[in-house]
Formats: sequence, structure tokens, C-alpha cells
Amino acid sequence: MAVIGFIGLGHMGGPMSANLVKAGHTVQGFDLVPAALEVAERHGVAVAESAVGAVTGADAVITMLPSGKHVLGCYDEILPAVAPGTLLIDSSTVDVADARRAHELAAEAGLPAVDAPVSGGTAGAEAGTLTFMVGGPEEAFRRAEPVLEPMARKVIHCGGPGNGQVTKMCNNLILGASMIAVSEAFVLGERLGLPHEALYDVASISTGQCWALTTNCPVPDLVETSRANHDYEPGFAAALMLKDLKLAASAAEQSGTDAAIGRLATELYQRFNDEGGGGYDFGAIINSIRAHSGE
Repeated sequence: MAVIGFIGLGHMGGPMSANLVKAGHTVQGFDLVPAALEVAERHGVAVAESAVGAVTGADAVITMLPSGKHVLGCYDEILPAVAPGTLLIDSSTVDVADARRAHELAAEAGLPAVDAPVSGGTAGAEAGTLTFMVGGPEEAFRRAEPVLEPMARKVIHCGGPGNGQVTKMCNNLILGASMIAVSEAFVLGERLGLPHEALYDVASISTGQCWALTTNCPVPDLVETSRANHDYEPGFAAALMLKDLKLAASAAEQSGTDAAIGRLATELYQRFNDEGGGGYDFGAIINSIRAHSGE
């Protein structure tokens, strides 16, 4: 069992760190929010007084932070205190350029590192069924695997530094666009008199089948796992979807990729967030589509 420093104990990091404790690891955690520290401590995390305290004596350090600037700022703070050979795992969702800069900082300090963003939302974090998309050298990935496994259903090596982030943004571009398409189909159907059940029964076994339909259907009472059944309490908040779509849109522009659907999905989630929808599950965008229909 390892000593793991864990920085960022919020909605995702909190349950992730708890699963590491359940697996028998010693977890030294830090967060700027006192309430997050209290919850983590109740789940067996040894609370540190600072980020530096969390990484002292650690075999591996996991960061789960809001943005690239937070990750790079954290690395500037902790790298002088990290012991030689300590593995760095960043599970934040950040810009590819920031992820690759974090790898550079780790390399300059002589430390192995991977970027390992996740898919699965808070439910996956709590259940230990996240998918980790890992970028970095093969040797670093092999060291990261046993650390990530207690939190994961799947741990997938996606290639070199930053490729975990590339995979995450591509996946969520698909997810965001799919949810909009599913929502538009249900709104179109209901405006033309088609029962929700009929559309679901056909599309779920036909060519329209997708995760946004059969796992997180935006219409309530059709799929047991849907957040629509719980007034769209977020499993994956619309504000986070917008963040990921913006990262994908930026990467598409920088790489010269013609991503028209991605740009439109970003615009529609921006509209929904501007309307106050950011705190709801991303499937709640169906309500924005309803509101703008027939205008």
C-alpha cells in the first residue's frame, strides 16, 4: 500500500480519495475549502494543513483542481517539497497546453508524471467506476495503474503527455453534441404529438441509440439512472460541460480542425448557462430547447 498525497477534495476528489482509503492506502489530503476537509477526514483521509504538507513523504501525488492555472500554480508550490521518484498524477480537466506544461515542470524536477482526467461524474467517483484517460510515458502509466484502479472501472493509456486531456475533450464533444441531439428529438416529438415512451422504445434499440439516451435520458421516468428523475440534480453539471466544450473548441481552432458541431454545441451550452442552467445536470439543456421552441 502507498502513501498518496491528494490535493483537491471537492465533489470529485472527495469520493475519489475515500475510495483510495478503502483500498488500504494512506491518503494525505488538502483542500482550500474547510467543509471539504471535514468530509474527507470523516472518510479516513489524513488532513494536511497545506498542499506541501499533503505531498510530504508521499509515493504518489494526485491533483484534482478546477483549471490549468491552478494545476501549474500547485506544481510551482509543491515540486520543491516532493521526494525524488514521486509519481505525479493530474486528474483535473485542463487545456492540453497546460497539461503538457505540467509534464515539462515534472520532467524538469526529475519526476515521472501522467495526466489522467476522468469520465463518470460524481456517481462514478463515489462508486469507484470512473474511466481514467491517461497520457504520459509507458513507465509512468504502469506506475499509475495500481494507484488509479481503486477509483476506476477502466484505466486506459492514450499515448504521450497531454493525450489524456485530448481524449477527454474529444469524448465530451461527442457527449455534449449527443445530448443536444437527443433533447431536440424529444422536443420535436412532443410538439408533434409523439409520446416520449414511443420515441425511447424505438431509438434505444435503433440507430439513434447512444449513452445520452439510454443512460442519462433528458426526459424523466424512462431510464433509472437519469438525473432527469431527480429534478436534474447534477451528475455532470452543465457548467462543467461548457468548460469541456470550450476546451475542445479552443483545441479545434488551434489545430485547424473544422468542428462546426462542436462550436454550435458550445454556443447552446453557453446560452443555457447564461439562462441560469449551469448548476443543473447537462441533460437539463432540454428545458432550454423547449423554452426557445416556437419563438
